[in-house]
Amino acid sequence: MAYSKFAFVTALALAGGAQARRAHDPLLQPIEPVAASRWLVDQPPLHIYGNTYLVGFGGLNVGLIKTKAGLILIDGSLPQGVKRIEAHIRALGFRVRDVRYILSTEPHFDHASGIGALARDSHAKVLAGKAAVRALETGVPSPDDPQAGYHAHYRGIGPVRGMSDGDRITLGGVTIIAVATPGHTPGSTSWTWQSCEQGGCKAVVFASSLNPISADGYLFTAPEHRGEIESFRHSFAAMSGLPCDILISAHPDQSGGDEKATVLRAGAEPNPFIDPGACRAFAAHYEGLFDKRIADEKAGRIK
Repeated sequence: MAYSKFAFVTALALAGGAQARRAHDPLLQPIEPVAASRWLVDQPPLHIYGNTYLVGFGGLNVGLIKTKAGLILIDGSLPQGVKRIEAHIRALGFRVRDVRYILSTEPHFDHASGIGALARDSHAKVLAGKAAVRALETGVPSPDDPQAGYHAHYRGIGPVRGMSDGDRITLGGVTIIAVATPGHTPGSTSWTWQSCEQGGCKAVVFASSLNPISADGYLFTAPEHRGEIESFRHSFAAMSGLPCDILISAHPDQSGGDEKATVLRAGAEPNPFIDPGACRAFAAHYEGLFDKRIADEKAGRIK
C-alpha cells in the first residue's frame, strides 16, 4: 500500500511538471483569446476523401494528407489549438512524428501561429509562398500586407522554405502543387493534389483566403497599392481555372465547408464536398466583394 501511495504521488508530480512545462512553453502561449474562442470550436477529425482529412476546428481548417511515406499538414491554427490538432491526428490512428511537411496558406496569426509548435513536435519542414517567408519566420506581418497593424504578432516559427507558383513537392507517391493566390496577404498560397479511393480520383484544393479586408485607412485604390489589385485579379483567375473537385477553404465558412462537414458527419451521400464548381464559385464570390470594395473606395464610402 505504501508503494502504491508513493507511485500515485509520483504520477501526480510528473503530471504537474508536464503541465507546468506546457504552461511556460513559449510556442504554446495563447494569443488573441477573443478571436480564438470564436474560431477554435472543437470538432472531431473528419475523413473527407481518399487520403484527405481535416484535423482542425469549426472556424479554422487544418488539413491532413496521408501518404505512403508520412503525413502532410496544411496550416496550424493558433498556439492554443496545437495540442488539440495533435490529439486529432492521433485519434485518426496516425503519429505526430510522422508529419513530414507543414504547408502554410498565409502568415496571419489565425492560420500560422501554431505552426512553430507543430513543426517542433514533429520535426516537419515548413513550406510557404516566398513572399510570406519573412513574416512566418519573424511572426511580424509584412509592412505591405493590407492588414498590417490589424493582425497580431506571434513568435516566429523558425526556418521556412519558400515556394513559387507551380512548385511541387512529392512524398510517398502524392504530389502537392503550390498555387500563388496573393492579395489577401503577400505570399498567400493555395495547395492542390490528387486524392483517390475506390470511387476514383479527385482534384483537391486547399484554398487560402481571398477576402479583400484591410486595416483601417488602407485603400486598394491608392497609387502605391496598384500591385495589390493586380494580385487579387491574378488570384481570382487562378482559383477559377484550377482543376477542382473538392474545395477546402482555410476558413470553412468562406466556402460552406462548415455546413458540408456537418452533413458529411451525419453520413450523407453523395459526399457534399465533391463539387466541381466549388472553386469557381469561391473565386466569383470574393471577386464580387472585391469589386464592391473598389467601387466603395472610388465613391468615397471607404476612406
